[in-house]
Amino acid sequence: MTAPLLALGQLSGEGVLGINGRNVTYVSVMNDPRKMRIVDDKVETKRIAERAGVPAPKQLGVIEINARVRRLAELIGERKSFVVKPARGSQGNGILVIGDRINGRWRTTSGKPISDEALYGHISNILSGMYSLSGLSDVALIEEIVTFSDTFSKVAPSGVPDIRLIIYRGVPAMAMVRLPTAESDGKANLHRGGVGIGVDIATGVTCGGVHHDRCVATHPDTGLDLAGIEIPDWEEMLMMGARCYPEVELGYLGVDLVIDKTRGPLLLELNGRPGLAVQLANAAGLKARLDAIDGVAEELRAPAERVAWAKAAFAATQQS
Repeated sequence: MTAPLLALGQLSGEGVLGINGRNVTYVSVMNDPRKMRIVDDKVETKRIAERAGVPAPKQLGVIEINARVRRLAELIGERKSFVVKPARGSQGNGILVIGDRINGRWRTTSGKPISDEALYGHISNILSGMYSLSGLSDVALIEEIVTFSDTFSKVAPSGVPDIRLIIYRGVPAMAMVRLPTAESDGKANLHRGGVGIGVDIATGVTCGGVHHDRCVATHPDTGLDLAGIEIPDWEEMLMMGARCYPEVELGYLGVDLVIDKTRGPLLLELNGRPGLAVQLANAAGLKARLDAIDGVAEELRAPAERVAWAKAAFAATQQS
């Protein structure tokens, strides 16, 4: 079911945050550009996660120069599945997920065959900066593959779902699940046609969605309801987001998580300029919540205090 177009302006009564407001009031004031560059680097993000005691997908190695591209075999060992990604890429560009090796050729998780030479060529493209935010040279990060939880498998049976937390001054302010679609080619990217689903901060239960800036109640591929999905380990996810804050010292922070079937929630990446579609997914303005956090942030010292306050202040029953 699809509702009429939901513009950000329609949320103005709820304290909507626009792009200019985000950039001028929050990103430019709260986020030091030098620290922004750190969270843009996925290798550095691994180090941040380790310091914060936040689990992340296992790093198998880093390839920094073309002369070491063929070192891939040494890094992966006997594994037939792994992930190759640019350290400074964005929006999923350049990420290659290898799921198996059959008859001397690799297979991506979507079933596409890829030769050794093509794989080496992809890594060389990463090193050249083809996928980096700046266009400058990059490094290739080799990671262990995540075995995704079945939490969202019925509503979105293929692709890679993730959870985006907006952390403001260390306090969870808003959250959404990003689900892949056939249109988004298996990537949980809203700009490519993925679906965003709002999440009740207090309970971790989904509460409606957005697709191409329109309110939707069902997934466009499966037709299944988006609301009412209970996200496991929700309290721990909020704690993970809150624990990242003192390590990066970015006041306005996006924390992206995935759920591994065995290990539970894992930190995927951090974002120093998270987008605003989370407001549409939750049908609520973000600015009102950020203002509320400003009033109490100095009093909330420990991550557990910040999470408890957010769950009480931003529960769905409090927003209605």
